[in-house]
Amino acid sequence: MTSLFVRACERGEVERTPVWFMRQAGRYQPEYRRVRERLRLLDICERPDVCTEVTLLPVRQLQVDAAILFSDITVPLRAVGIGLDIVENVGPVVAEPLRSASDLERLRTLVPEEDEPYVAAAVRQIVAELGDVPLIGFAGGPFTLASYLVEGGPSRSYRRLKGLMWQDPQLFRALMERLADMTLRHLVAQAEAGAAALQIFDSWIGCLSPADYRRHVLPVMQGLFRRLEALHVPRIYFGVETAGLLEAMAESGADVIGVDWRVEIRTAADRIGPELAIQGNLDPALLLAPEDEIAQAAKAIVGAMGGRRGHIFNLGHGVLPETPPDALRRLVEIVRQESLHA
Repeated sequence: MTSLFVRACERGEVERTPVWFMRQAGRYQPEYRRVRERLRLLDICERPDVCTEVTLLPVRQLQVDAAILFSDITVPLRAVGIGLDIVENVGPVVAEPLRSASDLERLRTLVPEEDEPYVAAAVRQIVAELGDVPLIGFAGGPFTLASYLVEGGPSRSYRRLKGLMWQDPQLFRALMERLADMTLRHLVAQAEAGAAALQIFDSWIGCLSPADYRRHVLPVMQGLFRRLEALHVPRIYFGVETAGLLEAMAESGADVIGVDWRVEIRTAADRIGPELAIQGNLDPALLLAPEDEIAQAAKAIVGAMGGRRGHIFNLGHGVLPETPPDALRRLVEIVRQESLHA
């Protein structure tokens, strides 16, 4: 039988709302912190045995309805030879940013079975151990990957990337297309290894105006989602601060739109339309609040979506490192209990 999570992604009949969390494996877990004492994040991504261990932890501890591959959106960039590291408390840092047409040639075609065989190996191992629980594979969106490549690291203004987009749209489009091809190949490898759904984290598209998103990003995303359609697995599209982009994101070809907490879930659902599923959207910081506050907010989200097919409960972004594990366990229980009666 198709899993609860996949049925919700496909807007099918479900007995309750499925729940999982972005960054559900990570620094809030004592077990994960012990792993990180001996291995860097990217080392874990390249070790299928450890990757499997870390991916399975929250499924066993929290009883969530889906696992997500423990990895990082920069993995395929490193796999093709981009000098990149994840700096603690900073994020991805690129040694030599891409700024010109000649730089673009450094971004060669990804061949997953040669460049990153550990990704498919981890997926196969995880799927074998998960049983009936579906695994979500993922990748970074082209714009978000481009932001790190061009800026050289995390940015608040994205001035270099936007400057490239406006001043040399042809080069920007070429960069986006190369990254879309990389994302496609990375995702196909995960689906062929057994991933039951795929999520594209285009975290930083919220920095764009609706007009710039439609002109410079949406056509690339439409092409990418169209090519992913042949895999016959649900496709989820997520970004941060995207309240102004929801209608455009709904035109991308994704099956599910993930939303953060800056827009009411029912409002977002109405704006993306009844043909798409929606994922979200509790504020991750609320998990640091008293239990009654968490319960009230979770019940409000479930209640707002009562009667609408296609809701996957999630946070509006990743689990914060300070989050008490018991708060996540309790949240899963609340969503299950409340959605049974919604």
